[in-house]
Amino acid sequence: MSKVYLSYNNITSPLGFDSETVVKNIHHQKSGLRLINDKNILPVPFYSAIIPSKDVSNDFERLNISGDFTRLEKMMISSLSKVIKASNKPLTDRTGLIISTTKGNIDVLDKNSTFSKERANLSTLGKVIKNTLGFKNETIVVSNACVSGILSVAIAKRYINQGIYDDVFIVSGDMVTKFILTGFNSFQALSDTLCKPYDKDRTGVNIGEAIASVLVTNDKNELPNEAVVILGEGASNDANHISGPSRTGEGLCRSIESACKEAKVTSSDIDYISAHGTATLFNDETEAIAFNKLDMGDIPLNSLKGYFGHTLGASGLVETIIGMHSLYNNTLYASLGFDKHGTSKPLNIITKTTTKPLDIFIKTASGFGGCNTAAIFKKIK
Repeated sequence: MSKVYLSYNNITSPLGFDSETVVKNIHHQKSGLRLINDKNILPVPFYSAIIPSKDVSNDFERLNISGDFTRLEKMMISSLSKVIKASNKPLTDRTGLIISTTKGNIDVLDKNSTFSKERANLSTLGKVIKNTLGFKNETIVVSNACVSGILSVAIAKRYINQGIYDDVFIVSGDMVTKFILTGFNSFQALSDTLCKPYDKDRTGVNIGEAIASVLVTNDKNELPNEAVVILGEGASNDANHISGPSRTGEGLCRSIESACKEAKVTSSDIDYISAHGTATLFNDETEAIAFNKLDMGDIPLNSLKGYFGHTLGASGLVETIIGMHSLYNNTLYASLGFDKHGTSKPLNIITKTTTKPLDIFIKTASGFGGCNTAAIFKKIK
């Protein structure tokens, strides 16, 4: 099999509308999380990272595309169009399109929405993105809870290795909506303070929003500086609970083992872990157990939820793109919000942004329904 690369990329978030700006803000430990007091969404104040609607509209207007689009569609089209333009790739019958999201246009179900309720169908979202940007093939929609973003990378790699596509564009995204916030709040996972992944005093998750886009390709020519090779990936479902992860970390362990086997690496080859780190009691504990089972407890680790909150279907791809830039910049970025160890097994949390030679990182994610995914990436020398 030929090498498959993660190539041109874009992040749209409260920290910026391009990957470089976002990474620069993370380097300076700037967070997009803010206290929101809107009783129309929740009866109590909450912390979240929300992209200003005015900025969304301004970014979309530069495209000069006519039509009536939802807020999510505007952000996805804008982000993905930047990656298509940067890559200079023609959209042919050898080009795939993947959308990863957990809820899509869920906001159109609001009684005040002016959009047809059909717009909430994920297949409809796929058609809008495909037709607006001119893709030839039908859209693949990946909606597998919070592993969707990184699972899409694994799926794109497999399509390319199977000879179905040469290039696959991925766009991932979810929004902060009343439906999502009340859902997390209903099972007491939503924190009323800034999230603190892996910290002893963590009280839960902050929900944020972001869009991430990337090109996955087998073309080794004209790659951007931060491009990486996808060495291996794996996915496993522990089937433990509709919302709770396995207490033994079994599904995550199997995902990591599968990724390492394909990549032909061991824990000693991995320079750092870009973990899921939602700041919920069970998720962080499960990850600590899984990493230690695999002799990965000493590997430098961060969670980026303190910068964006949990961006759901976008989180895995957003954090992977930051990992790409981390390798290129030879920089470990601090895990914002961490102060005191709060898991039963030790973890090597990155507490200070540090310059260090880097070559390989692993991205992990876990989600509702017991889904787990891991992928391993290597710098191109």
